[in-house]
Amino acid sequence: MQKYKHILKDRIDAAAKLQEVLPMQQIKEENWVFIAVSPGGLEIAHAIKGSLRNEIDFLFSESILAPNNPECEIARVSENEDIIIIDELAHSFDIQYDYIYGEAHRKHEEKILSYIYQYRKGRPLIDVEDRVVLLLDEGSETGVKLTTALKSVLSLKPKAVYIAAPILPTTVIENLEPFADQVFCAYNIDDYVETKLYYKNLPDISEERIEKLLN
Repeated sequence: MQKYKHILKDRIDAAAKLQEVLPMQQIKEENWVFIAVSPGGLEIAHAIKGSLRNEIDFLFSESILAPNNPECEIARVSENEDIIIIDELAHSFDIQYDYIYGEAHRKHEEKILSYIYQYRKGRPLIDVEDRVVLLLDEGSETGVKLTTALKSVLSLKPKAVYIAAPILPTTVIENLEPFADQVFCAYNIDDYVETKLYYKNLPDISEERIEKLLN
């Protein structure tokens, strides 16, 4: 971990590092759709886009936590109500799937729909059918957020789906590669600890900033 500590200055630097490994000419010519899976991913998508005409959107999702451990994510639900369950954790905590599906529905109704109305003014996710999609995040400890987004986007019949993040754990890349057309990453880290440790500056992104980037 020490080798990669503060390897990135900030999200702008992260976007620049990603541009070095992304097929930028192809992205421009094929008019890829940028879909962020987190506020940080949205900021990076905006920086990569620059003056390009590619469209940007945000796919919302919400974590489902273990009832006896509020810091442990056992599943995630997307705005399309697609669910990814971490079976090993669900079994180890002896959590019934009925609980997970119930929580997924509640989180979708109470939180995700409010995000859609607040940040996208109620409009649906951009149409990706027969289009090339690039999913973006600023990093990932478990890959659950990216996996949930990937499952949701694949159900919308895109032409292809690529994934990009400046830093990713080796295990997450290995888990995503069979389902994505390609995973782009500036730094592939074996002993990944926590995303914020790899950035020198990683401030929270305000609600106003998210609204501005999406509208």
